[in-house]
Amino acid sequence: MDIKTDVCNGCGQCVIVCPVQAIRMVDNKAVIDEELCVECSVCYRNANCPVNAIRMKRLKWPRVIRVPFSNVIATHKVTGVPGRGTEEMKTNDVTNRFNIEEIGVSIELGRPGIGTRLENIELFTTRLSKIGVTYEEKSPVTALIVDDKGHINQEIKEQRVLSAIIEFKIPDKKLPQILEVIRKVDKEIDTVFSVGIVSRIKDNNTKEIMNRVSQLGFQVRPNAKINIGLGRP
Repeated sequence: MDIKTDVCNGCGQCVIVCPVQAIRMVDNKAVIDEELCVECSVCYRNANCPVNAIRMKRLKWPRVIRVPFSNVIATHKVTGVPGRGTEEMKTNDVTNRFNIEEIGVSIELGRPGIGTRLENIELFTTRLSKIGVTYEEKSPVTALIVDDKGHINQEIKEQRVLSAIIEFKIPDKKLPQILEVIRKVDKEIDTVFSVGIVSRIKDNNTKEIMNRVSQLGFQVRPNAKINIGLGRP
């Protein structure tokens, strides 16, 4: 993103809407910090600039990788997926992506107001790949992984984005190993992250997964989305 300083009237509306505090006022003109900017385009779409001083610049590699992980209306060119993650965490009852003896896991790095560098993905993926997880094929993060050890493209590691979601599935028995990885990364990472778990609900045993996670030392916040077969033929 770019702001034409010769046009800017110093109203400050773009400063207010920026989700990562990348815009500040300098000599009564709005200026974008290119390092902090995640290319989410919120300022362009929502600041309602009265003088049309905000413009979108054509981005080059590797900076262009910031867009699909920050702009909510962008589509990842490799996966064809709009947004930072797939629908699998929300539509499993229709797609059957995760079966009875399997667990789906999402790990979202960063959040509006904080963001993350893409290098933080490797803190998880290099460890997860040793365990043996099946990454979601259509996930934008999976498209960044370049080998079976979980490394991502070296050129993009320093790029800053709003958030990135690692999505994968595991056999039920590997849940303790996954949670142990999460516990270790929590001590190393320099941003926030949240973990989502999806499982099939067995007859008369709806709390099984929550009980297991609690027993392994994690606090469960059951703000889940539960699909009950909507759209199933």
